[in-house]
Amino acid sequence: MKKFEHKIVVITGAASGMGRSAALAFAREGAAVVACDLLEEEAGALLADLDAAGGPGARFVRLDVSREDDWEALARLLRAEGGLDVLFNNAGISGTFDPDLTSTRAWERLVDVNAKGVFLGMKHVVPLMRLRGGGAIVNMSSISASVGQPRVHMGYSASKAAVQAMTRAAAVHYAEDGIRVNAVAPGMLPAMRTSRGSADPVWREKQIDAVPLKRVGRVEEVAAAVLFLASDEASYITGVEVAVDGGFLSL
Repeated sequence: MKKFEHKIVVITGAASGMGRSAALAFAREGAAVVACDLLEEEAGALLADLDAAGGPGARFVRLDVSREDDWEALARLLRAEGGLDVLFNNAGISGTFDPDLTSTRAWERLVDVNAKGVFLGMKHVVPLMRLRGGGAIVNMSSISASVGQPRVHMGYSASKAAVQAMTRAAAVHYAEDGIRVNAVAPGMLPAMRTSRGSADPVWREKQIDAVPLKRVGRVEEVAAAVLFLASDEASYITGVEVAVDGGFLSL
């Protein structure tokens, strides 16, 4: 039996990068994936790939994670179907999308999407997981929650530190509901769609040189960690953050 057969899995930021890789990983394990994103033009190709991966009934839902009314609409849809089993709170904005490291507008946008989006996701899915007798939430954090990095806006570090703290708090709040809450903290990976400073080859070379494994991570490696934390194999793991960083935080 596949690990997520008969499970409903919601993934935000599912149209590209880590979200897309995770969506395919869950589909291969039999999950019915609800892929959420603002990138509607990517939906057709994504759904075709999810179907090819074996995921039953995959679908796309337009979702702005920073808007509570969007989460409420998604929650109504899922409630009508009896809830969900897994949420991967993946949607986010790169900390280098704005070269002005003191931009207040960038701060507000980073916190709104990266932190508030995770909060709203947990707020609106927990009642639906209770309908199923429990569930698993995996939040997208970053090594930037734990260390300072050049060219990375303070708002990004703050937003990911908020995810780190919310993950621990939610794990305690919802343990009695049978809901586990964990996070993954990627290190150097391929540049995000919203990356600017971190897409610079010279900057990336310096950052990679500081990684003990001396290479960039793959989105599939992050997806594997997410899959494990969401699975029954991690049934006694909650409130932790797993670094997928080639050993960077061990320095």
